[in-house]
Amino acid sequence: MAWTMRLWRPRSLGVALGVFMTIGFGLQFLGGSFQRRLPGLQLRQSWVPSLGSTVKSCLPRQRLVFLKTHKSGSSSVLNLLHRYGDQQGLRFALPAHYQFGYPKLFQASKVKGYHPQSADTQKPFHILCHHMRFNLKEVLQVMPSDSFFFSIVRDPAALARSAFSYYKSVSSAFRKAPSLAAFLSNPQAFYRPGARGNHYARNLLWFDFGLPSPPETKTMKVSPQLPRDPKSLQLHIVPSGASPGTLFRPVTTAADSYKQPASLVSSDFRPSSFIQWGLAWLDSVFDLVMVAEYFDESLVLLADALCWSLDDVVGFMHNAQAGKKQSLIRTANKTVVTGEDQQLTKQARAWNNLDWALYIHFNRSLWARIEQYGRSRLQRAVAELRARREALAKRCLVGGEALDPKYIADAKLRPLQFGSAKVLGYVLQSGLNQKDKEECERLATPELQYKDKLDAKQFPPTVSSPLKTSRLLSP
Repeated sequence: MAWTMRLWRPRSLGVALGVFMTIGFGLQFLGGSFQRRLPGLQLRQSWVPSLGSTVKSCLPRQRLVFLKTHKSGSSSVLNLLHRYGDQQGLRFALPAHYQFGYPKLFQASKVKGYHPQSADTQKPFHILCHHMRFNLKEVLQVMPSDSFFFSIVRDPAALARSAFSYYKSVSSAFRKAPSLAAFLSNPQAFYRPGARGNHYARNLLWFDFGLPSPPETKTMKVSPQLPRDPKSLQLHIVPSGASPGTLFRPVTTAADSYKQPASLVSSDFRPSSFIQWGLAWLDSVFDLVMVAEYFDESLVLLADALCWSLDDVVGFMHNAQAGKKQSLIRTANKTVVTGEDQQLTKQARAWNNLDWALYIHFNRSLWARIEQYGRSRLQRAVAELRARREALAKRCLVGGEALDPKYIADAKLRPLQFGSAKVLGYVLQSGLNQKDKEECERLATPELQYKDKLDAKQFPPTVSSPLKTSRLLSP
């Protein structure tokens, strides 16, 4: 697989364009995306894992575009970007409120302080990372074309569970359904394309990536099973009921066991040419796509790709929901998945067929990257990352873990409560010295409050006033 170099080939892109036009869709959503490396075609910076020495021979990447997908662990990634940019004095491309006009496609005009510039003018922003529906042409009006583009995906079965709980009040499809099981057993009884909030109810990842829905979506079926191809890369999947938002030891991951689950049997997974084209296009744009079920492994690869230290990516989980009833029965040495949960998982993946294709693709690409990085090396790095996280938790947090919001008296640390499940947050230890207190506050600050802090830093108010998060939009 060609991992170390991506060449913008007019011939290859012409084929992709031809496929896209043959399918019959307009190119409006592309917005000139095939010419991302203007003016002229250029080689993308190759990705080569660092040699593992303590002295970095590379320069840290500081021009970053993070597509913050919904209910995929992206709030935790956002916190590390907030902290890094804040400490490095970098400028963020910030929305006027908390999102860039979502669910509409991103527009450069939505960036606070943005002014159209000529092509040879240095763009003033370093990091673009808040909620948007991806629109490459407009993103490139704000960020340099050599920025590091990355995002994160999650198993659509786990995402569906989280989204149903979180967005039930804003999605008409979810609101009509008495339960997620009832919805997935007959989604057409509740779901109407284009209805208010219904982008949350089907193929939410595909939507966030800015890709159009093909006309065959109504009838196209992508099998929720996997092909048994001994030549293909292994697909590693944890039980979909397990949350990637677990605070310190998410789930047993690659660093602990690299065996492919035996339950992933062969089936007829052949995405349409449209889906294949969409995935190829995303590969040409994004330098890395993380996987929520392998969050720590993804963080190690992110640090390596950006030439950052592990300390730059260590942090706490944010926007995790509490009290979610798991249909997993944990025994001493293994996890047992109930038949009801297996059925729901199968239905969720089939209903969110485009997201399942995305997940399979980027799960495999992550593991190809892990193979290049080295599994034993990854295992050591993940263990070190977790040890640092646990040490920070003991030093910073009351109880060393996330708490019910009723215990969080400090408004600066209390996360927005939205949806039917409580969103957990953090309480800082008392008696911290000033340096530790500042570091711990950065680690514990929720995304909305941190955005307000960055906003006040970049656009100082004329009259000093406390930060406000009263007009909050749903994440």
